[in-house]
Amino acid sequence: MIFFRTFDAVLSTLQSNAHLSLCYTKMAQFVHLHVHTQYSLLDGQASVSALVDKAIADGMPGLAITDHGNMYGIKEYFNYVKKKKGKIKDAIKDLKKQLEEAPESEKAAIEAKIAAKETDLAFRPIFGCEMYVAQKDLHEHVDKRDTGRHLIVLAKNLT
Repeated sequence: MIFFRTFDAVLSTLQSNAHLSLCYTKMAQFVHLHVHTQYSLLDGQASVSALVDKAIADGMPGLAITDHGNMYGIKEYFNYVKKKKGKIKDAIKDLKKQLEEAPESEKAAIEAKIAAKETDLAFRPIFGCEMYVAQKDLHEHVDKRDTGRHLIVLAKNLT
């Protein structure tokens, strides 16, 4: 597992595929790297599906789920993005069939729809967690006013 050190590293990873350049029409090079779901108790309210749908609708190239102290939403996030991409691929296939049968006057509109769907297909899930870091020790509180420190950790696979 590799951890991102900078926002530029996240963007360069997302841009590594040529078709990702299409994603920057609506939310130009913007990726939320600190998002809480309903799995962040007392801090998050949004469902995973609502967050993914909104990010894709806004043309974002990715979204990082970073719940407080847990990673319970990651499996749901992964499965939902996979399911969503499957539906987008099916829609692209249907549009390509329509493109072959369409008259010349309608081809430009269908090609625009295909390009929009390919932009949606470029969405990349980013898995993370907002962890708590103690000043000295987990059980030793040096200062009562010290509420701890938060560290956002984002994961990247090696492929």
